[in-house]
Amino acid sequence: MTEAGVPSAGRGEGGLSGIGTSVRRLEDPRILRGASEYVDDVPAADALHVALVRSQYGHARLAGIRTEAAARMPGVAAVVTGEDLGPANGPFAHPTWFDARPALKAAIDAMLQPEVIRLLAVERARFAGEPIVAVVADDRYRAEDAARLVEVDYEPLPAIVDPERAEDAGAPLVNPDWGTNRAGHFRVMKGNPEAAFRGADVVVRGRFTIPRQTGAPIEARGVVARPDRRTGGLTVWSSTQAPHWLRDALVASLGLAENQLRVIAPDVGGGFGVKSMVYPEELLVCLLARRLGRAVKWIDTRTEHFLSSIQSRSQRHDVELALRTDGTILGLRDRYLVDAGVSNVEALVVPYNTTAHLQGTYRIPALEVECTIVVTNKAPLSAYRGAGRPEAVFAMERILDRAARALALDPVELRRRNTITADEMPFDAGILYRDGNPLVLDGGDYVACLDRAVEEIGVNAFRRDQAAAREAGRYLGFGVATYVEGTGVGPYEIARVTVEPSGGVVVTVALPSQGQGHQTTLAQLVAAQLGIPLERIRVVQGDTLALAYGGGTIASRTAVVVGNAVHEAARIVRERALALAADALEASVTDLRLEDGRAVVAGSPDRGISLGALARRVAPGVGRLDDSRALALEAQAAFEPQTVTFANGVHAAIVEVDPATGFVRVIRYVVVHDCGRVINPMIVDGQVVGGVAQGIGGALLEQLLYDEGGQLLGGSYMDYGMPRATDLPPIEVVHLETASTRNPLGFKGVGEAGTIAAGPAIAAAVEDALAPFGVSVDAYPLTPEVVHRLAGAGARSGPA
Repeated sequence: MTEAGVPSAGRGEGGLSGIGTSVRRLEDPRILRGASEYVDDVPAADALHVALVRSQYGHARLAGIRTEAAARMPGVAAVVTGEDLGPANGPFAHPTWFDARPALKAAIDAMLQPEVIRLLAVERARFAGEPIVAVVADDRYRAEDAARLVEVDYEPLPAIVDPERAEDAGAPLVNPDWGTNRAGHFRVMKGNPEAAFRGADVVVRGRFTIPRQTGAPIEARGVVARPDRRTGGLTVWSSTQAPHWLRDALVASLGLAENQLRVIAPDVGGGFGVKSMVYPEELLVCLLARRLGRAVKWIDTRTEHFLSSIQSRSQRHDVELALRTDGTILGLRDRYLVDAGVSNVEALVVPYNTTAHLQGTYRIPALEVECTIVVTNKAPLSAYRGAGRPEAVFAMERILDRAARALALDPVELRRRNTITADEMPFDAGILYRDGNPLVLDGGDYVACLDRAVEEIGVNAFRRDQAAAREAGRYLGFGVATYVEGTGVGPYEIARVTVEPSGGVVVTVALPSQGQGHQTTLAQLVAAQLGIPLERIRVVQGDTLALAYGGGTIASRTAVVVGNAVHEAARIVRERALALAADALEASVTDLRLEDGRAVVAGSPDRGISLGALARRVAPGVGRLDDSRALALEAQAAFEPQTVTFANGVHAAIVEVDPATGFVRVIRYVVVHDCGRVINPMIVDGQVVGGVAQGIGGALLEQLLYDEGGQLLGGSYMDYGMPRATDLPPIEVVHLETASTRNPLGFKGVGEAGTIAAGPAIAAAVEDALAPFGVSVDAYPLTPEVVHRLAGAGARSGPA
């Protein structure tokens, strides 16, 4: 039994391979041997290579472009501007597959400007790094050399960089045809906020700022496109999280049919949401391959990646919380501003995710939220691990800590008094989720998670140590943050399970992996049904030719949506295998078991037949077509969630702060997490720990800064700080399992859990450590410079 009383399959019929078992990842030996195939490894010796001339300005008019010198360079096949592309350059409607449902738009009175995409800038460049000219040559170095010969006449224009000034009178316009820099706006109401605040004993307020950050996968972006002479179409390899979405965008931009396009996501070296977009470079490379009749390849440089890949976070919240003197929350107001950069790529996905997750694990009777989205001369905004949730949790958890201080309550106790209990589940949060359905928390013991986190980190003992440490001149602090995460968002996913005549099994799914361990976890689901060793299961993923439809590996959805589809397909194959075996063995189906790749009679292991033999019985030319049971040992199934299922958890941190240097050391970090039934605890731990590492990096180090002209100030690993292994403590993960009632297997997602609450947990711990200085932490990253300045300002104003 697991800690919450939900049975876990443990051994399963496939031996040590079923649900709930930690097995080593099947993909790792190949990866560790260097046998992976990333986009840059795709055989393309004959390919032409693309180098891009990118805008040197944050905002400029393109007065002229001279390409003659570049075109004369040896080996150059083409030099292409936006004007040269003609109508193929767009503008196209930006491909947004998770656009808000009409019910949601109506409920929140959403205003959204139409976003468009161009392959190359024409007339104006709107952010530093925007592609202007593509140079195509027989060698990447020649392409780069030729690109340096392209002359662009820029007429610099004023840039808007500060989102708080974006709507000022006379502010430079990112899109003059809009007549405004407002890209979107919505409002959410629940209960009677005015009455709640009017009747409150205490109202606390705060302004909280979440910086601009980005994912930095070890593999940057890249694409190879090869014309297919047989179909007149293309085969495309891309380091994408969503090959089917890229295919659909190519259908729209190139005018080809789906059956003329094959998009493959090979091994992908990390994504974190950054690779879930369709980028202009992907469409451009495919267009060039079509026009030139040659394979064309483009691989991102790290500098280009920082300049032009999507960025995220970048919100400012003005929050008010109404409470009784006993700490009971009466109402919450939040007015927040989202800096979308030059393009709000996925419309309401990130901004509304923040609203949807703002109430978190708490009872909040009255709510008023207003969100304004503005554009600025920066790289576009979209989803990075957490996708609006870390911003919501930071704002909510910080205002709770401020309320605890105002009421002289322990921060944990204040949370406990307002946390939704297990007896209240399912709990209607009173607003809609972004899929347009009512936001109803479907289960979990939030109080148990909170209490377990406090117990694991040993808060009582810590407080004694904290007092002694302060007397010795050391500043230790404790922080806690809770969260919920909507996971497993639709639409549906398809899976196919096939038993081969050799006895092996092929599992075919649409979604590619970027390190999540799909090959292992999906194989475990099949092994649990078919009783076959994991090493005999092959998982095919990320290829639009293998399955006609698929979504993206995003939003913590694979285990929920794909996992349940795989389970159902494997269940059907199991039933067919048992029926065929019963006929072959002249036994009852109820007397048969599937073990080690064979169907055997219970109690008589010598009486059996292999799955391969069963597959051969129904192979073409062998099977009995007049027998309804003689169906191929193959099944395809789909799973479509009616709405999301909510994972939840608590992060607790202990830090030590040196006020003299501003250095923050994380001493202990505990995560208590509930993602429903756990397929592979080791892989789940890896997902959580990796997410925490990114969350701690965001809390202490990471920030993208632009100057007044729209120039990115930190476009390399020398400038954009990320945590090293030595910056992280051992991260302790505890699983509580509450099975979801919204899918047959009881799964909830886990991909973003580690990142969501790290910022507020670290911020609270730093604030607690520096309590003698009267410090309030309202923003991150808490770099040494920031912490030193906070401690110094607190010391000058006197201790709290």
